[in-house]
Formats: sequence, structure tokens, C-alpha cells
Amino acid sequence: MAEARLFISTPTHILTLAGQDITEEDVLIEHPIEVALNERVIGSAMVMPRDLEAFAAGFLFGQGYIATPEEIVEVTLCEQGRVTVYARVDDRQDPETIITSGCGGTGRIARSMLEADFPPAAQTTITFAQVADLIRGTLGQSTLQQQTHCVHACGYSAEGRFLGCFEDVGRHNAVDKVIGAILLGRFPTGGAVYTTGRLTSDMVLKCARIGIPIVLSRTAPSSLGLEIAQRAGLTLAAYARPNRLNVFHAPWRIQQPAIKTPP
Repeated sequence: MAEARLFISTPTHILTLAGQDITEEDVLIEHPIEVALNERVIGSAMVMPRDLEAFAAGFLFGQGYIATPEEIVEVTLCEQGRVTVYARVDDRQDPETIITSGCGGTGRIARSMLEADFPPAAQTTITFAQVADLIRGTLGQSTLQQQTHCVHACGYSAEGRFLGCFEDVGRHNAVDKVIGAILLGRFPTGGAVYTTGRLTSDMVLKCARIGIPIVLSRTAPSSLGLEIAQRAGLTLAAYARPNRLNVFHAPWRIQQPAIKTPP
């Protein structure tokens, strides 16, 4: 399938007290995509039309339909705006669902996922140098944000190195793409994630369930996001910068450089 267009150029009127000018600006393309599980449409999402296979796998994981990478058989993308995940699962979801805090109120998760036990969090640690690589790598690869100022980014590092970044119009979609990359075997588990979006309950829940023990954000957590991190044993840090982290839980995973005192 050919690479989809990611933005359009459109005339823009720049108005100031001194008058007006006309220029062109790049506008991100937001497109509806159907996600199907074993030919049954589970839902639609408004996404940026790139990395859709990873998005679909991560979306179904986040909704509770898929639990492990081994369940996924194949992911196919068709020209008609549908991504189908074929998996060895029973596609019936918990009937009691909760509407999440995702923009537009379109996200839903099974209540049982909030109440279930989490897998043991890996004992992974990260240095400040690796934190800086993760943040700078994510923001540096987020070229569409630099071009359109309309996307969220989510980067991932594991085994001591930065592995990549996904972008999307929604913060949840970008995280779903990282989780989908883990499910599809492109990234290993047990690493660190950095998101430009808020760490609300469903964002942290996805990381806890897939086995990401270090969750960093450019912005803030919610109280339930923090509670889930505490229950799951995750390191949760907000307002992340290369040389500063506000760690809300489990700071021991962040290895600080030794402070040299004067003789």
C-alpha cells in the first residue's frame, strides 16, 4: 500500500494590527479508521494515517480484546480505511465498560482491567543520560509536530538505547502505536516510554498491562493514573526534561549521577 499523505498545504491569512498577509501552512490529516478483530468491526478511531498496523494491535490491546503477542496471527490493512487484526481470541469484551478521559470521550475499557492484578513490573533502571536520549530522540523524530504543531509523540527506549518514536493526532493513539510495536515484536518489553500527553488512568493502565515499568511524560498525571502506577509498581515521572524529573512513584529506577562534593 502506498504511503498515505500526512498533511495538506492550505492558504492562511495572517492578521495583525498592521494589516494582513497570506501564506501557506501545513495542516495534519486526521482520518477515520475502522479497526476489526477477526472480520468483526470493533470500532473506529480518528488517527493520522501512518503506522496503522501497530495502532490497531495497540488499540485492541488497550480495549481488552488482546492480551499477549502470541495471540496475534496477522494484521492486514485495506484500501477502504480498515485495519483487521486476526487473532486467536474470543472477541467478546467485558460488558461493563468505562468511557475514558480520551479527547472526545470515545475510548472505552472494561472495568475488570482496572480491578485486575498487574504483571510484576520489571526491575529496569534508567540513567539520566538515557532519559535525555529518550526525550531528545522522541522530540527530534517528531517532525510532524515541528511541521504542523498538531500531533502528540510517544518514544520508547529499551536495553539502554532509544528505539523509536510514533506520532499521532491523539496522545492515546501514539501510545497505542508503541504498544502495538511491542505486540508485533518490533520493540522488546521492559523499557521506558516518554509521551507528550497527560498520564491519565487509561494511559498508565496500558503501560502497566504491557510491561513498561518506566513511564515519563512532558506534562502531568491524574490521581487515578498515579494510583495505577502505585498498584503496578511503575516509576511514574512528569514534567520530564533531560536534566530534571518530577517522580511521583518509584524513583529508585532513575539512576542519579554521583554528586561530587568539594574537598
